Amino acid sequence: MVTYNISGMEAQKKSTQIIPIFSTPLYITNLKREFSVEELSFVDKNKLDVYNNEGNQTSNDNYILNNKSFKDLKIDLDLQIQDYFDKVISPANNITPYITQSWLNFTKENEYHHIHNHPNSIVSGVLYINADKNNDKIVFSKHENSSIEIEMGIKNSNVFNTNVIDVVVETGYLILFPSSLKHRVLSKKGNNTRISLAFNTFIKGKIGNNKNLNELYL
Repeated sequence: MVTYNISGMEAQKKSTQIIPIFSTPLYITNLKREFSVEELSFVDKNKLDVYNNEGNQTSNDNYILNNKSFKDLKIDLDLQIQDYFDKVISPANNITPYITQSWLNFTKENEYHHIHNHPNSIVSGVLYINADKNNDKIVFSKHENSSIEIEMGIKNSNVFNTNVIDVVVETGYLILFPSSLKHRVLSKKGNNTRISLAFNTFIKGKIGNNKNLNELYL
């Protein structure tokens, strides 16, 4: 449990605190590695084996990281996923996150990707194999828990009042986020083909607590 101590603030009676409680984690990093010739050749090969998704194209192979051409890349991604679990979730038990499904998305000029989330997954990720920082973004949408919807209009956007967050992306960027978080790609600008590798995760090990009667082995 995290405790905020406001006793000092009460004594000073000089300042106001606005605390972002229950925040949604967005893990963003740059792999800081070049994609190998073998990896890029494999991506090009999969451009020819796709189906039409809602607004763009997706590889028919949806376990793409199981291919030997992506062996080294999968190791790098596994390390970042573990880092997310250690820093964000910080599980009490010895659990191991692992990648379940994985696939490539190809988005050309004026194409898009519909708003969606990722069921049957704990943490999802997107790695950008080809992205233009001047044009390419991923858009995350706030999940509203309240049944009351009031729109007053916003003069100045901040982390508390905005419902949509745009994240500028470029080649080599990796974003990890809770799989329940809704996201989309707006109509693609620029003449490059935006290529992203998306994946879901789950866990192995023990969760819950024996005395709390919620223990579960996965």
